[in-house]
Amino acid sequence: MKVAFPLATEPDAETAEAARLLFAGPVDFLKGVVAMEGLPPADRPEICFAGRSNVGKSSLINALTGRKGLARASNTPGRTQEINYFTLGERSYLVDLPGYGFAKAPVAVVARWQALLKTYLAGRPTLRRAFCLIDSRHGVKDVDHEIMTLLDKSAVPFQVVMTKTDKLGPNALKPVLAQVEDALQKHPAAFPEIVATSSEKGYGIATLRAIIAGLD
Repeated sequence: MKVAFPLATEPDAETAEAARLLFAGPVDFLKGVVAMEGLPPADRPEICFAGRSNVGKSSLINALTGRKGLARASNTPGRTQEINYFTLGERSYLVDLPGYGFAKAPVAVVARWQALLKTYLAGRPTLRRAFCLIDSRHGVKDVDHEIMTLLDKSAVPFQVVMTKTDKLGPNALKPVLAQVEDALQKHPAAFPEIVATSSEKGYGIATLRAIIAGLD
C-alpha cells in the first residue's frame, strides 16, 4: 500500500506563537566538530539538518532563528566541512551537517567529512529527528537516497523539507512533490509529512518551527 506524504499544515496561532518565542530566545553557535570525540555531551535532544551541497541548510537555520549570520551560508558547494552545533536555549541542539554529494574540495577531505556524517547519524542516541532538505527545483536525487537509506538503517526518523519553493511557478511544485512521495516509498524511516519552505520569502518557517518545538 502506498504511503501518503501530505504537506504539513500551518500551526494554530497559539502553537505558532509558542514556537516563535522559542526561536526568538537564546540561540547560539556552540562549536564545529570535525571528529566524533569532539561532540558535545549527549545531554539533550538533537535535531539535525541534512542535505546535498548548496541545498540551503544554513539559510534555513538562519530563517528559523531570525538571525541572518548565525549559520554561514555560501554559494560554494561543500563549504561546510564540519558538524556545526547550535544551542536552542537550554532545551535542545540544532545541528547543521556537512553537505553531501558534489563539493569543491579535495577528494580526501570529502571522504573524511562524509565518514564523519555517517558515523554521527548511526551513533548519536539523542538524535530525535533528521530533516532531509530537498531542493524543490530538482526533487530527490540518487545521493539523497543514499543518506535516507543510512537513516533507515540507523532507525533515525527523518522528515523531508522542500527548500527554495519560491523559485517555482504556482503549479510547478505539484509534480516535484509527487516525485518525492514516490521516492519516499522506499524509506521506512520517513515521517509521513512534507514541509514546503522558502528561507527567502519565509514560507513554511512557522510550520517547521512548530514541528521542532513539538519534538522532545
